[in-house]
Amino acid sequence: MPFTWFPGHMLAARTKAAEAMRMTDLVIEVLDARVPLSSCNPTVESLRRAGQKPALKLLIKADLADPEQTRPWLKRYAAEGGVQGLAVNAKKASDVERILPACRALRPDRGTAAKPLRMMILGIPNVGKSTLMNALLKRSLARVGDEPAITKVQMLHKLGPDMVLIDTPGLSWPAMEQETAMKLAATHSIGRAAYDEEEVALTLGRILLRRYPGLLAARFGVFSRPCDEHGLLAFIAASRHLMKAGAPDLARAATTLLNDFRSGALGRITLETVDD
Repeated sequence: MPFTWFPGHMLAARTKAAEAMRMTDLVIEVLDARVPLSSCNPTVESLRRAGQKPALKLLIKADLADPEQTRPWLKRYAAEGGVQGLAVNAKKASDVERILPACRALRPDRGTAAKPLRMMILGIPNVGKSTLMNALLKRSLARVGDEPAITKVQMLHKLGPDMVLIDTPGLSWPAMEQETAMKLAATHSIGRAAYDEEEVALTLGRILLRRYPGLLAARFGVFSRPCDEHGLLAFIAASRHLMKAGAPDLARAATTLLNDFRSGALGRITLETVDD
């Protein structure tokens, strides 16, 4: 069933983000390394390009993504003018320490007390932006949680006398393609009330069967015969003894698959390649 998720506060946040971008020197776009394409907000990208703003594209949660797929994404960003990509784990200090030098390299003409580097950090809901903000600021200012759309107001922070960082609420967009929405639901960047977990798990299962059958087998057991995404949920239910009224409990199997993917228990997985 088609679904959309665009909470009311995001419309106002998008307007404020467009206004703030006019006064920004650099855009830091936080993307989910598991879905680099789907987590790229087309509204943000069009605003950035229209304003000719350089961008640092951060592939966050890189520790959960397939490194063999992350490298081509970084290479693609490097080929774009005024864009640099970094793969980071926001909970790893050495990764976070690479971010501000990369920002300075993109705008060497800014970054003094007279001309501070004005940076704007943007990302979709629940992508991990608040965790990253706290790591950059080295103090807990941004709320962190496991539900999308926690941050609802724009905030300005000083990173010393020569750098300013504008934090924005997570921004989604209307009229999202259903395949994109399903992937973002799988990564938990869309509120739970907006989707059916079983439908999302079927989409995820179809991709995993095509690209990571070995990881599925390692986690849930070897399939006795080829199966599709529906068969996968039934197989997970059987392997985990998830039953309801004597039949496989597909709803609980769907939750199991989604939780194992989100936590990294399945392994390091990327759902989108550069070729996609």
